[in-house]
Amino acid sequence: MNGNEKPVFVKIDEYKQVLDTLGLIRKNVAEAKKVFSELAAIKDQEDAELQTWGTNLDEIEAKLGEIDKMMVDPGRW
Repeated sequence: MNGNEKPVFVKIDEYKQVLDTLGLIRKNVAEAKKVFSELAAIKDQEDAELQTWGTNLDEIEAKLGEIDKMMVDPGRW
C-alpha cells in the first residue's frame, strides 16, 4: 500500500454476500457462453444447409436452361 491508499473495511456478512454474488455472476456468464457456443454451432449448420440449397438451385437453373435450349432447337439434340 502506498501513502495515498487507505484500508477498506467491509463487514464479513457483506463480504460473503459479495462473494456469493460474484459466484452467481460467474455461473451465469459460463452458462451464457455455453448457450452462445451452441447458437454459433446451429448458425454454422444453417449456413452450410443454405449453401447446399443455393448450389442445388443453381444446378436446377442450369438444367432448366439446357431444357429451354432443347425446346427451342430440338434437332440440335
